[in-house]
Amino acid sequence: MRALEVSGAGIMQPISIDALHRSESVKLRRFLLRLLGNSADAADAHQETYLRMLAALSRTHIDQPSAFLFQIANNVALRMRNRQRFESTLFQDLSDADLAGIVDGHALPERQAIARQELMRLAAAVDELPPRCREVFLLARIDGFANGEVAARLGISRNMVEKHLIKALLHCRRRFSDPL
Repeated sequence: MRALEVSGAGIMQPISIDALHRSESVKLRRFLLRLLGNSADAADAHQETYLRMLAALSRTHIDQPSAFLFQIANNVALRMRNRQRFESTLFQDLSDADLAGIVDGHALPERQAIARQELMRLAAAVDELPPRCREVFLLARIDGFANGEVAARLGISRNMVEKHLIKALLHCRRRFSDPL
């Protein structure tokens, strides 16, 4: 894959993804480490960034590949942080005793039953959504994509993504406020 990069003389020259990787890899890894705070997440984001860069190069002309690469990296890191925040909120209500039980593999049976029941209610509520609304909800809330990314991926406006999300969230809220 090749992109075009402006040389010092203002002339457009092709640059390969390999050359971009050689020239920016160390800086990119440091950038991601600063954003994410640990080397494992930074390594994952580094790989994801280059995968997205390859995909972008196959679809479009890029004048400033280095700047574009760092913008992709920033988006990947943001998505990872949002996903981590989402996952942490799923488990924030667990007490230390609950966590000890889960780690030991012996969570309280009633806690397991309640969690399973709540998960089944949520899955049923999501399944009741119209297909496009469900797809938007899953991409945004489960996969952690930003509204703009969901819109681009599905070929709809950002405004439509927000409308679908509001509809889905209101539906889920209604279903959870209904008695069993």
